Amino acid sequence: MKRSLLFFLASLLAFQTFAQTDANLGIIPVPVSIKKNSGTFALDKTVVLVSKEAANAKTADLLNAFIVTKGGFALREAKTLTAGQKAIVLTSAGAVQLPKEGYTITITANQIKVVGTEVGLFYAVQSLMQLMPEKKQDKINIQAVEINDYPRFKYRGLHLDVARHFFPVSFVKKYIDLMSQYKLNNFHWHLTEDQGWRIEIKKYPKLVSVGSTRNGTIAGNYPGTGGNDNEVHKGYYTQEEVKEVVAYAASKYINVVPEIEMPGHAGAAIAAYPELSCFPDRDTFISDKTPWNGDRKGKQVQQTWGVFDDVFVPTENTFKFLENVLDEVIALFPSKYIHIGGDECPKEYWKQSPFCQQFIKDNNLKDEHGLQSYFIQRMEKYINSKGRSIIGWDEILEGGLAPNATVMSWRGEAGGIEAAKQNHDVIMTPGSAGLYFDHKQSTSTDEPLTIGGLSNFTKVYGYDPVPKELNSDQRKYVIGVQANIWTEYMETPAKVEYMLLPRLFSLSEIAWSPVERKDIKNFTEERLPLHLAKLDKTNTNYWVPTPIGQTEKVINGENITVELKSPIPGAKIFYTLDNYRPSENATEYKNAIKVMVLQGQKKVLKTIVIMPSGRRSVVTETILNNGAADVKTK
Repeated sequence: MKRSLLFFLASLLAFQTFAQTDANLGIIPVPVSIKKNSGTFALDKTVVLVSKEAANAKTADLLNAFIVTKGGFALREAKTLTAGQKAIVLTSAGAVQLPKEGYTITITANQIKVVGTEVGLFYAVQSLMQLMPEKKQDKINIQAVEINDYPRFKYRGLHLDVARHFFPVSFVKKYIDLMSQYKLNNFHWHLTEDQGWRIEIKKYPKLVSVGSTRNGTIAGNYPGTGGNDNEVHKGYYTQEEVKEVVAYAASKYINVVPEIEMPGHAGAAIAAYPELSCFPDRDTFISDKTPWNGDRKGKQVQQTWGVFDDVFVPTENTFKFLENVLDEVIALFPSKYIHIGGDECPKEYWKQSPFCQQFIKDNNLKDEHGLQSYFIQRMEKYINSKGRSIIGWDEILEGGLAPNATVMSWRGEAGGIEAAKQNHDVIMTPGSAGLYFDHKQSTSTDEPLTIGGLSNFTKVYGYDPVPKELNSDQRKYVIGVQANIWTEYMETPAKVEYMLLPRLFSLSEIAWSPVERKDIKNFTEERLPLHLAKLDKTNTNYWVPTPIGQTEKVINGENITVELKSPIPGAKIFYTLDNYRPSENATEYKNAIKVMVLQGQKKVLKTIVIMPSGRRSVVTETILNNGAADVKTK
């Protein structure tokens, strides 16, 4: 008990030390400008919360609820400010002069004044809550400061694939909560795939009775190094649940962008309604006048990952099906954007299909790429007729871009650059820049099963979504940035959280903050540790950073000194030099590690970070080398 208390006190002291030294006062994403002034505002139960605009009532309630949790007391609420009264004032008066979604916070010894339009005020309160340190002697002493803030991009997105693995509404709401706390405003909900259809469509009940269930899932890396688990995986969202999620997101000022994949990644829909398929040996049923009465042989909700040749056939029946599906989707989602996928559409079955080849000739299309463009443009016209716009992955450029489409550039930046040059809006989400959060976060063998790749929070932080290849006129078409979480290898909410955090914090900053305000040292050593220390007190999982100062590159020399720093307040670093795995039973890092390495030999420094909660980092290795022949430089 005594040891636990000392550990807690030490971590609390470290937390306060981090907060006091940070020029940006722990705020993520970093504001446009922040000026620390002398003095503090003492928040206690005598303070009044003033908010008179009805539109801001929910934000005022959010702040008061936070103060109850943080300080143990609720503030009395009032519509007007009494002279001389210590108060927190939330107001939209004068906010029309601020940039959209912008806000200001002014803190003096007697008042906290927060100004913003409805959404701007919500973001201001998120920053204000981050500003508040731990309670001390029945009050929370908040640094006097002046903050002016607004976003760099209007589209700040985060994606979640619920088709490969289904997640309950409760987790989707938690995901949205995390987004809102860090000022992201578009939730891309990937609802349909080869491996599962996850949204109820009343006109086509088989989409969920058949398409939402698969009878097994590969185990291990693709194509299934561990065989198949032969377990039924199922789940879908009813239309009432979808409405619930959309309304919940709206209360956090987040737009929900639904994705209905076409013309590829359609395996679950085809399993439910095989007549939508295009495969050459069944060409007789493709005729609009000839319904298919065959069995579903070969038509299943896919149990493995990857890309499948079976795609939608471009018949009037298929287009009518998709229009009917979209009618129900549009009724559920108020989003301006409807994402129609358009990626990874194999052309082989279209090439082999006499119907499709005749369709290409009849419509004067150049080839199968032209057919894909026709497909996308036709669906875009229908969606436009409903007052909405489409987003598609960058493959929709192939064969010609639909007139009003927004391009989501994932295969590097080339697609986004080309779309911007064609005066189309672009959302940057390249996997090569670290924005695929299904990639592993280190080279350690401790990392869990992933699709591969490497993306840590520093790589994400270093990305600028506006390519230098674009001129000043073209850059305005880059409307935002998004990170994607594909869940082939994420079976549980806990693993999604592990893969999301702390990379979410980096995404937040590159989406919101000006480039000139980015500071990787401040972010890594001062602000990020504060947010992870807060997470450590919750039931949210996350990737624990490795020691600051440790490199995975080889260090050459005879007398080597390694200086490390804890990545999170209260966390301890343990290390070994004997090639054994470190744990809390190894040597605790206190001071610089000094190692002598004899000529022709090497030693391996292995470290692990252990949090107050017991959460652990992966084991990180650094080779200390003095001419050993078997050492490879990373």
